[in-house]
Amino acid sequence: MASSPAVLMRLVASSYAVAEQAGSVVRNVLQSGELGIVEKTGANDLQTLADRLVQKSICASLSRSFPKVTIIGEEDLPVEAVEENLIESGQNSVILQKSCPNQYASLKEEELVVWVDPLDGTKEYTEAARVLYHPVYIQKPVHHHRTPTRLLDHVTVLIGIAYGGKAIAGVINQPFYNYQLGAGASLGRTLWGVLGLGAFGFQLQEVPDGKRIITTTRSHSNKLVTDTIQAMEPHDVIRVGGAGNKIIQLVEGKASAYVFASPGCKKWDTCAPEAILHAVGGKLTDMHGNAYRYNADVKHMNSAGVLATLRDHQYYLSRVPQAVLEALSSD
Repeated sequence: MASSPAVLMRLVASSYAVAEQAGSVVRNVLQSGELGIVEKTGANDLQTLADRLVQKSICASLSRSFPKVTIIGEEDLPVEAVEENLIESGQNSVILQKSCPNQYASLKEEELVVWVDPLDGTKEYTEAARVLYHPVYIQKPVHHHRTPTRLLDHVTVLIGIAYGGKAIAGVINQPFYNYQLGAGASLGRTLWGVLGLGAFGFQLQEVPDGKRIITTTRSHSNKLVTDTIQAMEPHDVIRVGGAGNKIIQLVEGKASAYVFASPGCKKWDTCAPEAILHAVGGKLTDMHGNAYRYNADVKHMNSAGVLATLRDHQYYLSRVPQAVLEALSSD
């Protein structure tokens, strides 16, 4: 009789199903036009009803199926009962059929830490909503072609899985993928990956040799960020929202490096994207070249910034100005 799937593969399969449901919640909240926005620390740090519902859904669903797994979510929410319609108990059957890499085959629930960003790109999500539900656009569908700068592409749901402090698996859902194709298009897609197994749900591509295209923050830039980017002598700079979205740009060949030489990014922003990037041979470090740790007891802030590449990581590290390195304390 075939043995049951390893705990890691069952957790990834559940995370995939939960992320798919999360994407539906994110779309439904936007369609309702009632975002329930609150400011956490300022205008660039927002929380919406979608953030709250998705985090409750993901954490409660995974906790019910994997009670010994440590789950850390971005939002500081009160302890309360979770509605049954937010619980997702399904698992992706394709993932369950994959063989777990040997080094992770015997892991136990209590050895795993899950980092959850229920809505990465919240600022872009709210800006898109303001246009969509301005009186001129009221009742227009979410794929309307005049959505500003394709902000809905920036929105992702992130579920990262760590073992021994290392990001080993990740799931990224893009709730609005395909929205620009118009009415009738199937919205949303889910990417996932496991170290030693690979990454799935997208077509891996690279920027042509010799081209340096940097993707960076859209709304959290400062002198450290701009000085670092300038020192890397890019041919082009893309400013977009969401850490998950930036890693997708790397693995789909739209950018060659993700550069954010500043504190601000958190562990729940990078755990899932890092796992997927590493699963295809890329690298994510701080600006000193040090790996981030994802143990349950680490501080949440990525204080020394983020540098991610699909290749040529050392080149980008070598170009970081000394003044920037001195300004960013290494964890």
